[in-house]
Amino acid sequence: MRRFLILVSVLFGMLIGAPVIAADYNKGLIAAHKGDYVTTLNEWQPLADQGNADAQYGLGVLNYDGTGVPQDYGQALRWYTLAAEQGHLWAQYNLGVMFELGKGTPQDFEQVLKWHSRAAAQGLANSQHNLGAMYERGLGVPKDLTGAAKWYALAAEQGFAKSQYNLGVLYYTGRGVSQNSRTAVKWYSLAAEQGIADAQHNLGAMYGSGKGVSQDYKTALKWYSLAAEQGLAKSQTNLGVMFEKGQGVSQDYLQAVKLYTKAAEQGHARAQRYLGLAFLEGKGIHKNYDQVLKWFTLAAEQGDADSQNNLGVMYKKGIGVPQDYEQAIEWLTRAAKQGHARAKENLRKISKEREGIQKG
Repeated sequence: MRRFLILVSVLFGMLIGAPVIAADYNKGLIAAHKGDYVTTLNEWQPLADQGNADAQYGLGVLNYDGTGVPQDYGQALRWYTLAAEQGHLWAQYNLGVMFELGKGTPQDFEQVLKWHSRAAAQGLANSQHNLGAMYERGLGVPKDLTGAAKWYALAAEQGFAKSQYNLGVLYYTGRGVSQNSRTAVKWYSLAAEQGIADAQHNLGAMYGSGKGVSQDYKTALKWYSLAAEQGLAKSQTNLGVMFEKGQGVSQDYLQAVKLYTKAAEQGHARAQRYLGLAFLEGKGIHKNYDQVLKWFTLAAEQGDADSQNNLGVMYKKGIGVPQDYEQAIEWLTRAAKQGHARAKENLRKISKEREGIQKG
């Protein structure tokens, strides 16, 4: 339903052709906004049968969403196609989406490319963005990061937030464009102001590190906070670090633990490690070795090398768990295979200790 209301509102500016046709189409559109789909269908069906592209598109939306009629992707595809072939850009966009999702038709990226290209050529930012994603990922076309940047830029310049974010990523990493952190900040900022959480996070990271901008912890705190409020785990984690260290804010271990917990419960490995450390050190929370073991283990199982090393040390020394050299070696070995220097040193120490025990 939300898709329908958003898209039909676009059509008010597309009433062209004979005045009678426009009036009949407009009558159906007004009825749709009132929830009177019987009148909408009565007005649009004859127009669609006569070849009116707006009415064909409208019937496509109704059939796709199952609004006023039983949901029927095949009929949606039929009506969208008739409208798209007449140049209706939203029908072209929706056809691209249907071929991508395989709704009412087998998935077909050649058709996705065809219809998004037609809509993009008419300036539709949604399709320009989708073309950028196709070129970036090599879907239906050879992977082409320069081409991706081109399409993202066209959509970004129209204010399309997701393209602004993706373009920021390309400039930050130097993929498809010359690396430029300042330009990355520009695009991240525009996307962040529109509420894109990943852009807010990346801005927070850039202000926190001073990359592309002057280092400013308070501004980093602002952007991390906005992303964290949207539930972005990596921002909750980084914000927790700022509270723990007192960066841009008064040091507050309790607040840090709250933020780590929110992120850890979403499965964020680094937050799980930090939460384990908080329980180990008693910072912002009472010491609790059962919780230490729980959170280190969850992070370690996701491949977090620091947590794997920490578990190895716990089992080696019997901290909060029975001493168990086999468990210690297992976790330290996992961390060492990832190049973790302390884990390698801890493994070396265990080997020496074992040699001493055997000689004794």
